[in-house]
Amino acid sequence: MLAVLSKGDAVSNDALAIHKLIKRAGYEAVLCAERAYYTPDGEKIIPADDLGFIREDDIVLYHLSTGTGLNYRLGQIRCKKIIRYHNVTPPEFFQNCSTLKIASAMDGLYGAKYLADKADFCICVSDYNRQDLYRMNYRCPMCVVPILIAFEDYRTVPNQEILAGMKNTTDIVFTGRIAPNKRQEDVIQAFYYYQKYYNPDARLHLVGNPAGMENYYEKLLWYVKKLDVKNVNFTGHISFADMLAYYAGGNLLLCMSDHEGFCVPLVEAMYFSVPIIAKEAAAVGETLGDAGILLKDPSPAETAAVMNRVLTDPVLRQKIIQNEKERLEDFATERVEQQLLEALENFVSGKMRESL
Repeated sequence: MLAVLSKGDAVSNDALAIHKLIKRAGYEAVLCAERAYYTPDGEKIIPADDLGFIREDDIVLYHLSTGTGLNYRLGQIRCKKIIRYHNVTPPEFFQNCSTLKIASAMDGLYGAKYLADKADFCICVSDYNRQDLYRMNYRCPMCVVPILIAFEDYRTVPNQEILAGMKNTTDIVFTGRIAPNKRQEDVIQAFYYYQKYYNPDARLHLVGNPAGMENYYEKLLWYVKKLDVKNVNFTGHISFADMLAYYAGGNLLLCMSDHEGFCVPLVEAMYFSVPIIAKEAAAVGETLGDAGILLKDPSPAETAAVMNRVLTDPVLRQKIIQNEKERLEDFATERVEQQLLEALENFVSGKMRESL
């Protein structure tokens, strides 16, 4: 069960992958969503406007990530409840950008706190998220299992036209919805210094949908113009094949995000052997591990210098890529599936224990 099922969304992808895993394991399983913007092949989505179909001996695996009345309705249903916690972006990130997002974030945090004494088990996507639940007074058993990424989907052929256009250029990429917590302005500023002092022909691709964040998006466009930085590409909402092309053709992933409950783009970059530079914040360092360069409170000029080092030092670049390959094994589909099944089976059998 989840609030919003949409194509390409990290929470939706995790929910669908777990749903398929549960069915393969022999459990009877259904998908339930408050809002469904698409229906996966062979699946039926049960609307979450009426939860009367849930029986007392059912287990609901609920993906909690946003403000929704579903948080409260679920809390009132008599059944076993497992919370798959993806984190809720704090409302302060949306100040002066979106009143609606502020309200949604506040509602999400209130909803998460409301479920604290109603959850029977929590499977968090990061330890950062588990600590978040502890602070909300969750006392049920909890474990950490990373997001289940269906890597077979990434074998799709990327957009060849985009890929061809990145063949002989230096392309910096950041993937993530256009949102203040992602700090795209910091990516732009670091790129400005890199372009000014190291590579005037470099290009920056900000891959993400600005829908709902138009105010922030306009500020970013103004900022690019103010800095007079060249070759900044806002892709907007694009297809999966288009996104794969930016990874396949990218020379560096630069992540300056201030808040991530996991940060799937880091793992995607590892899959495509794209070197990563990221700011240490929230769950970013936990997900990255030793698979890239983690910066603590970097200035834009310092970040640009590190970018130049990674892009011009083949030994360092190869070391980062090798570390990425090793770190990627921790997110291997089969490995995460096994962790999830063990957690679920321990819960079903009553042998549930908190992982340390």
